[in-house]
Amino acid sequence: MPDRAPQPVDRQLPTDEARDLISLVRDIAQREIAPKAAEEEDAGHFPRELFSLLSDSGLLGLPYDSEYGGGDQPYEVYLQVLEELSMARLTVGLGVSVHTLASYALAAYGTKEQRTEHLPAMLGGGLLGGYCLSEPASGSDAASLRTRAVRDGDDWVINGTKAWITHGGIADFYTVMARTGEEGPRGVTAFLVPGDAEGLSAAAPEKKMGMKGSPTAQIHLDGVRVPDDRRIGEEGQGFSIALSALDGGRLGIAACAIGLAQAALDEALRYAKERRQFGKPIADFQGLRFMLADMATQIEAGRALYLSAARLRDAGRPFSKQAAMAKLHCTDTAMRVTTDAVQILGGYGYTADFPVERFMREAKVLQIVEGTNQIQRMVIARHLAGPEAR
Repeated sequence: MPDRAPQPVDRQLPTDEARDLISLVRDIAQREIAPKAAEEEDAGHFPRELFSLLSDSGLLGLPYDSEYGGGDQPYEVYLQVLEELSMARLTVGLGVSVHTLASYALAAYGTKEQRTEHLPAMLGGGLLGGYCLSEPASGSDAASLRTRAVRDGDDWVINGTKAWITHGGIADFYTVMARTGEEGPRGVTAFLVPGDAEGLSAAAPEKKMGMKGSPTAQIHLDGVRVPDDRRIGEEGQGFSIALSALDGGRLGIAACAIGLAQAALDEALRYAKERRQFGKPIADFQGLRFMLADMATQIEAGRALYLSAARLRDAGRPFSKQAAMAKLHCTDTAMRVTTDAVQILGGYGYTADFPVERFMREAKVLQIVEGTNQIQRMVIARHLAGPEAR
């Protein structure tokens, strides 16, 4: 069964411009994204043409400076765009979030010359980015990464393997974290690597339980030569750049999770009103009504949490703790809500004739990407109680 158009969410947006932007995104979601979502996910098709449309519509650089091709939008608005896209298809919403994450290092830490040269194409020129931090042996312990960059005259030569890379093999550029010095976080440097660089290759995409339309693959760097003017920030600053990027990226994942949960609630509510048992709609039974009420409450709480963190970010205030809280709560909510949606649809919910089984499979990865939810709890606890005793 094709996915139905997302139901409009009543949003509190700060400006008329933001309201017009959300209307544009909803129109694209209803006309271009939702109708093909189920078919293309089942086929494992990545909708590159949709990302070209989003780029042409100015939606791939929303939180960045218009001087370099961005949209000058606050995170409060950008995240609600991600939620709208994810309601229609998670592959698209998460893809925009990852592209924004991949662009962050250059936008925040690049020189003016670097931003002028590269950002316009990255933000509005149809390019798509990937973010390379994790490795086969360093996921949660990202500071132990082994990919190494060695200085050779005016260039750096990079060797190593990155793992779990969204858009791996199809991205036009990668933000790559590589070791240039001592062991640990202080020896890592960030680089902007072209997707067609000589020596860069991608393994076969991972076979996943969900998000089949979004390619995830290892990236191999075999003697990839990158000029020093593609080094981002100072030598040894890469890990702090990576962590700063992940704070914003976690808010992106939180918004995507709420979009997915909202889509599941909409489908469950629609079904419960139409499905009749014992002579009346199943939505009239108190057990299901309470499930729907809990699902809606969890979604509203998650939306309020990610927007609160976004407003802190927009105000220039610390938001790392709140970003971790939002990522934790919203992705756990997505898992609970999609599971409950399958239960409400009963046997039909377990079939591919309805989208809730796909939503449930997709929700699981959101508890893992950009820091597992166990890592989020560690981050929150450190803010509350300080670093662990050694």
